[in-house]
Amino acid sequence: MAKEKITIKDVARAAGVSTQTVSRVLNNRSDVSIETRERVQEIIETLGYSPNVIARNLSRGRSSTIGVIGYGLDYYGTSSVISGIEGKINDLGFSLTLSLIDRFDPSRVQNIISDLLSRRVEGIIWAVPAIMEYIDWLAEKFSAIQTPVVYINKNHTDSDFVSSLDNRLGGKLAAEHLIEQGYRRIGIITGPKGWWEANERLAGWREAVSNAGYSDIDDLIVEGDWNPPSGNAGLQTLLDRDPEVDAVFISNDQMALGTVQAARRLGLNIPQDLGIVGFDDIPEAAYFFPSLTTIRQEARELGAMAVDQMNAIIQANQKRETIDPYISWLKPRLIVRHSALRELSVIE
Repeated sequence: MAKEKITIKDVARAAGVSTQTVSRVLNNRSDVSIETRERVQEIIETLGYSPNVIARNLSRGRSSTIGVIGYGLDYYGTSSVISGIEGKINDLGFSLTLSLIDRFDPSRVQNIISDLLSRRVEGIIWAVPAIMEYIDWLAEKFSAIQTPVVYINKNHTDSDFVSSLDNRLGGKLAAEHLIEQGYRRIGIITGPKGWWEANERLAGWREAVSNAGYSDIDDLIVEGDWNPPSGNAGLQTLLDRDPEVDAVFISNDQMALGTVQAARRLGLNIPQDLGIVGFDDIPEAAYFFPSLTTIRQEARELGAMAVDQMNAIIQANQKRETIDPYISWLKPRLIVRHSALRELSVIE
């Protein structure tokens, strides 16, 4: 037989006070005597009473809950972002309602949004990669609701709150490092076309190699899918197109692992014959052979930054103030190791 749940009325009856007095104790109100407060707290502990925080918050007109729509956790960047969101939400005293999708299905996303709104979340963080094919549809859906939304990694418009890594700067840093190390023909293995992050990293690479005097660079661009096999196949494709390729920027470290394996299969020494720079700085990057030069994105910090942004919006709403939409940028860092090191340099 299930044990009956202790209610606030049970506590009040045992303590010999009103339910309003128990409520004042729970809310740490000052208009309760020390003697009464101690008696109520003793009864709460003895009975094992646990207040319904959700119901109490709703009675105050707020849920203290933030809804998060995230992408599948197969990739280091997305899983780290979700981890950063979860940690910061807890630090700020909010609750988290998380919904994950593994592909962009408009009907599924619509159902998730409707469910979050029915739970009266105070804000929604969109932590799904910005796939350009659906971004206009998504903007229309979010513009029709009153609940504030913060996007992670998305092109910024004047109507959006966005927290984003500067992916374009990351791509530029990677290519510039290879150029500085004396490599002459630098290709790129991108993420999937249509992903904003992949396009931005490509744009940074393109800027750097164009500034270095490259022309006819389309043959130096190969599309990957973020997974190691596409990095493996991508290097072969690049060399088939242009045997002079002597370095590659790979748009994430998982694909870089596949590229390292392909180089070994082809008899290429890294970094002497082929320089490689990845992106993410996954924990295993330092243990590649040779250790992987890469672009570090502090993905947990990015998730936390989005929660800070959402908290600022919520606090302003409670004060009946407004905040103009803005973007918070997180800068990536080049981590120099051995996979693209031809000249003496500082190694982390």
